[in-house]
Amino acid sequence: MTAYNDLRDERAIKLSKMIGSQEKAKFSYTYDFGDSWEHEILVEKILPATENTTYPVCVTGKNACPPEDCGGLWGYAELLSILNDPEHPEYEERMEYFEDGFDPLKFDLNEINSRLKLMSK
Repeated sequence: MTAYNDLRDERAIKLSKMIGSQEKAKFSYTYDFGDSWEHEILVEKILPATENTTYPVCVTGKNACPPEDCGGLWGYAELLSILNDPEHPEYEERMEYFEDGFDPLKFDLNEINSRLKLMSK
């Protein structure tokens, strides 16, 4: 596997160039350098491409992603604590931020793939 330790723009290289056809490859990815969301990615299986499919595509997942600019891991934990306590002094203020509410357990595969499709254009 080629080392890409200093990659600054993830759009500059395809995943296939980074890991080749190596299943079980692991790499790290930092999202939002301000909040420092550190992800460890494990390529579990490489599937063959199918016709009429726009890539990238998400095949499965769990839970909602944390809201943008919520303060990283610690800020997200605090947000969840507040949202789980309607008596918390910041509860109403935080809920106003979410027009349709926020369910941290929600995972919408169709919504994610719609967003990925927009990004691929």
